[in-house]
Amino acid sequence: MSRIPLGPLGGNNLGDYLREQRQSARLSLRQLSELAGVSNPYLSQIERGLKKPSAEILQQLAKGLEVSAESLYVRAGILDERHGDASASHGAAPDTRAVIGADPQLTDRQKAALLDIYDSFVGTEAAPPRRRSTTQSRSKQSTKTPRTQGD
Repeated sequence: MSRIPLGPLGGNNLGDYLREQRQSARLSLRQLSELAGVSNPYLSQIERGLKKPSAEILQQLAKGLEVSAESLYVRAGILDERHGDASASHGAAPDTRAVIGADPQLTDRQKAALLDIYDSFVGTEAAPPRRRSTTQSRSKQSTKTPRTQGD
């Protein structure tokens, strides 16, 4: 039977990798398809290189195989492989900030909260300072009640 690889699948051998992981987990095609919620014929086509799965399908397969979804994304050509050096992870910071800022489903308040959390984790020095909300500055004000003359 001949294989017909699609685009980046041929070079990354996603189908072969999925088959190896499935076999090492001692799962049949049918068992993995049930675990991942993917049809048996579709899973077979992915393993043979006939279909290119979406990121969502890859995530489901990763859960079923108990492997990282990122490893499947890399093999499918959806995600670039990152080497654990500092320059690669530092270069990702502006992209993450841009994606959060460009997401139309998030409100400005949600974007600000996500960026604050992101900055707290990665400690970006290049992050622009943001002003505190008025509710935060009010909570820092003194809460003492004024004394009257009779006290």
